[in-house]
Amino acid sequence: MSLPTTVAGQLDALAAGHCQAADLIQAAREQGCRHADLNAWISEVEPTAPAAAENAKLGGIPYAHKDLFCTAGVRTTCGSKMLADFVPPYSATVHERLDRAGAVLMGKANMDEFGMGSSNEHSHFGAVLNPWDRQRVAGGSSGGSAALVAARVVPFATATDTGGSIRQPAAFCGVSGIKPTYGRVSRWGMVAYASSLDQGGVIAQTAEDCALVLQQMAGFDERDSTSLQAPVDDYRQALQQPLRGLRIGVAKCFFGSGVSDPVAVAVNAALAQMEAQGAVLVDIDLSHAELAIAAYYLIAPAEASSNLSRYDGVRYGYRCEQPRDLDDLYRRTRSEGFGAEVRKRILLGTYALSAGYYDAYYLRAQKVRRLIAGDYSRAFEGVDLIAGPTAPTVAFKLGEKLADPLAMYASDVNTVGVNLAGLPAMSIPCGFDQGLPIGLQLIGPALSEARLLAAAHQYQLHTGWHQQRPGTSGVPS
Repeated sequence: MSLPTTVAGQLDALAAGHCQAADLIQAAREQGCRHADLNAWISEVEPTAPAAAENAKLGGIPYAHKDLFCTAGVRTTCGSKMLADFVPPYSATVHERLDRAGAVLMGKANMDEFGMGSSNEHSHFGAVLNPWDRQRVAGGSSGGSAALVAARVVPFATATDTGGSIRQPAAFCGVSGIKPTYGRVSRWGMVAYASSLDQGGVIAQTAEDCALVLQQMAGFDERDSTSLQAPVDDYRQALQQPLRGLRIGVAKCFFGSGVSDPVAVAVNAALAQMEAQGAVLVDIDLSHAELAIAAYYLIAPAEASSNLSRYDGVRYGYRCEQPRDLDDLYRRTRSEGFGAEVRKRILLGTYALSAGYYDAYYLRAQKVRRLIAGDYSRAFEGVDLIAGPTAPTVAFKLGEKLADPLAMYASDVNTVGVNLAGLPAMSIPCGFDQGLPIGLQLIGPALSEARLLAAAHQYQLHTGWHQQRPGTSGVPS
């Protein structure tokens, strides 16, 4: 008997007695071996089936952590030489909650260094390969998480999203991923890149699976000063809400010149399908959307410059050998410990925060951020959700954009605005181009995760894109 690969399917199989947690763990191990060439793991752990797994919400379900969630006794590297041997003495709130729910950690997933990247090519441990085409990127920065779920190694993985790092790799790998409202999931124990933008979330095969896992992750945490004191909806129950009457805003800016024709066609077909299910499509205007990339790539590096100043070779992490003095210790530790992309963003952020440039760059970017948030706020006065392509194209080839940082950053054009506004959003599969998955992005107002998940689930009930897996024809059966 073949075991189910979704969270919901595995929970049902466990409840019916068709399998045990040990069977799911063994299947994950074997599938991981078959797909070892993806380079999606940084560290694997020796998992054990939880006692009384049937009594826990996610009891016995294997999963992967993006390797920036601290795990006591298990190294947490953030994909960096700087933390290559770091073993935290405590666990992130997200890990504690999944552990209490009975989920079984299989290992830590590869990622762009400190979350800085859109292709998972900026990892000290090497690039993650796309399961659909080993010559293509898996997306970033949560590429390892997306690749492991797409390859059916684990049914879900944790991930984080600072400017699209859940949604873009989910789109590139043909899986579902949700970035919740800023503050909905605790950031305590989640290593920071840009503190006002970072948010933890889930990558899984289906919207239903995302709902099951997010239910256990979400909620107030007094240890996180940015955590929201708001009740958590019953996400699984909310999945039954139909699309009929749902107003979906469609912004032309999401279909700009960088969006390929096949991506636009697939997304429009998905919107037509949702319209056929009773949704109402409404044209909207996000007039400052074109400024999002520029604002993001000032604000995020500025915050990174501050957050990463703690890596100095003194307290923990990498330390250069035989420093001549304190200045040499700082200089060589940071030059040797950080990769090129991280060094570039630290320098950019430091420049933007420096005297004489703060008002001209960082302060203006924050004003633009407010304008972008205002655009979304006004749009949601007339619509329930906003939709468009997650990424302008399907997954690009390895090395294709490394020599052109602006082209790499442009791949985030449809995702970064959501983070600047602190809104929830998700990506779900909606088609193929050249045998590679295409993602549909759905964006909601603050704390509308239940509405997002319901809309995605109702779409998936009537389509088969999310059921496809690498090695198939790319056409739903």
